[in-house]
Amino acid sequence: MAAIEKVRNIGISAHIDSGKTTLTERVLFYTGKIHKIEEVRGKSGVGAKMDSMDLEREKGITIQSAATYCNWYLGQGKADQPARTKNDEFEINIIDTPGHVDFTIEVERALRVLDGAILVLCGVAGVQSQSLTVDRQMRRYKVPRIAFVNKMDRQGANAFRVADQLREKLHHKPVMINIPIGAEDKFEGVIDLIDMKAFYYDGPTGDDVREEPIPAKLSDLAKEYRAKMIAGVADFDDAIAEKFLAEEEPTPADLRAGIRRATIALKITPVMCGSAYKNKGVQQLLDGVCQYLPNPTEVTNEALDQRHNEEKVALPSDPAKPFVGLAFKLEDGRFGQLTYMRIYQGKVTKGDFIFNCSAGDKKVKVPRLVRMHSNEMNDIDSASAGDIVALFGVECATGDTFTDGEVSVTMTSMHVPDAVIDLAIWPKDKGTETNFSKALNRFTREDPTFRVRLDEESSQTIISGMGELHLEIYIERMKREYQCEVESGKPQVAYREAVQRRGEYSYTHKKQTGGRGQYAKIEGYIEPLPEDRANEGYVFENETVGGSIPREFIPACDKGFREAIKEGSLIGFPVTGVLVVVNDGASHAVDSSEQAFKTAAIMAFREAYERAKPIVLEPIMKVEVSAPSEFQGSVMGLINQRRGVIIGSENNEGYLTGTADVPLAEMFGFSTVLRSATQGKGEYSMEFSKYQQMPKGAQDELMASFRDKKV
Repeated sequence: MAAIEKVRNIGISAHIDSGKTTLTERVLFYTGKIHKIEEVRGKSGVGAKMDSMDLEREKGITIQSAATYCNWYLGQGKADQPARTKNDEFEINIIDTPGHVDFTIEVERALRVLDGAILVLCGVAGVQSQSLTVDRQMRRYKVPRIAFVNKMDRQGANAFRVADQLREKLHHKPVMINIPIGAEDKFEGVIDLIDMKAFYYDGPTGDDVREEPIPAKLSDLAKEYRAKMIAGVADFDDAIAEKFLAEEEPTPADLRAGIRRATIALKITPVMCGSAYKNKGVQQLLDGVCQYLPNPTEVTNEALDQRHNEEKVALPSDPAKPFVGLAFKLEDGRFGQLTYMRIYQGKVTKGDFIFNCSAGDKKVKVPRLVRMHSNEMNDIDSASAGDIVALFGVECATGDTFTDGEVSVTMTSMHVPDAVIDLAIWPKDKGTETNFSKALNRFTREDPTFRVRLDEESSQTIISGMGELHLEIYIERMKREYQCEVESGKPQVAYREAVQRRGEYSYTHKKQTGGRGQYAKIEGYIEPLPEDRANEGYVFENETVGGSIPREFIPACDKGFREAIKEGSLIGFPVTGVLVVVNDGASHAVDSSEQAFKTAAIMAFREAYERAKPIVLEPIMKVEVSAPSEFQGSVMGLINQRRGVIIGSENNEGYLTGTADVPLAEMFGFSTVLRSATQGKGEYSMEFSKYQQMPKGAQDELMASFRDKKV
């Protein structure tokens, strides 16, 4: 394995259909990892290397993130390749992530463990709805990135417009470090603004790189954008700023160092362009990954020290320090559970004993250690800080932290979004119930956004997820991988209930049954959480004084309130965004108990809830619709019919892109209606945006059907 300074851990993320998997396929080809390029929807039926699941190949989308690794020599993509030395060799660990919002957890967990990323943008559509989500995830984990404007061969492609959108829509500081030579069917190559050379990609697979002087007709444009590039870097890098102010010309080495510093500090986003499908510009992108994205030692990783009140401690990427690794993804493989792990500190060797700090320091042995190349495994004996590997035979959950026992730390967990859709499912054949249970157990372990519960009233199994496609894929996987055909009910929206004002309570729980009785009295109020804390869902505060409620019974009150908010009285959905305060009460020396206070809290909540003017909240989706401009009226009409609020629309190259907030309940079956209204040319994507109060008429209907169900 390469020295840690030569390691790059990167993810490739983007809106659906921007060309992530196609780009990864070209990267593997140019680095010699595969010897034949396969397309995502290729005629051979083989499919791209990174789409190893049959479903991915059939649907032409990435469902699970896939890991691989490759080696690249800096300058390998240039015509006059320098003599290769070990110093020029970089090891790149890559995770190709899904673009569809239903599989957003795959992007989330990949970005949690990566040091850098390539944000792929379509040269025609530019910054799309899922680009915003991916960008938000990158910001959450402070991941430096390079933007790659792909599909420059497509009609309507414009790299300069996409760079402007990065500034306007994502609030980046884009700095173009290469510009295209032509566009659409005249796209020939790229101009490197640092070396001021033109690069062309010859041969059927683009691996014959030709270096030429910049064409005369593009000379002024190249000079203009080089000046913009220097000014852009000078805004955030002192060394370049000094030369800029002194009107000195920075050398290519100065510029690369300045771009690297500003990129790692998250001050700028270098922008490169090309066409992965037409095999142009990928080699320069690989050089950019090595030159501008950080190695593991240049990223700050923090953990919580369990032996010192969860104090934050830095984890230097040092192989000599005690071992710390994070299990970020689980997969059920042919030989049992496959645990993907990022090693942050220290070293792990096959046969070592490691400790799961997230499960009470449970001791486990590492029987087998592998590096993944999509669905292929390459055995290794050891791995150290900065590596991404997989372990066999290590039972754990997603997000568990492992150490060698010398330290007891846990890594901060990844953000897991709430499910927005429920579906009742049951096996078609009673004989497949065992497989049905096995499948559900495995899928919930692998995917934190896939949840399973039993409906107590109907005794039905309810699965919850991020969207229709998300649940559809799991139902299909049960059929294929577990030979268990499943029937399902109508999709159910995950509504929430909330309160609008303060509701006070004063409840006494008193029960005498002969012998020891039950007694608990609690007083206080519930009210909506302030806006800046609304995402916490539920907050409990104890404001009792003078021991009116003995301290040991306060947790029981909290438990009771937590139990009560699981089901609101309007439509039976969980209550969210509520602050519960206990400020007085009373107890009995003999008859008071934890159970008595828990029961009192449940009943007190119900009493206060009625007074707090409860309402129903529904999930609102941010929907982005694309269709030819001639269908603008029909598309906008469809959104309006679905209680949608149009946020914005723009026309580019005869194509309309409209964005709207639409209730999820109105989006079922939308794809069929959209296709028929646009002669099959319209497409849409959606992601969860927020919870919002339902109109009174719709709320009354839901409440009536809930009452009928209970009768």
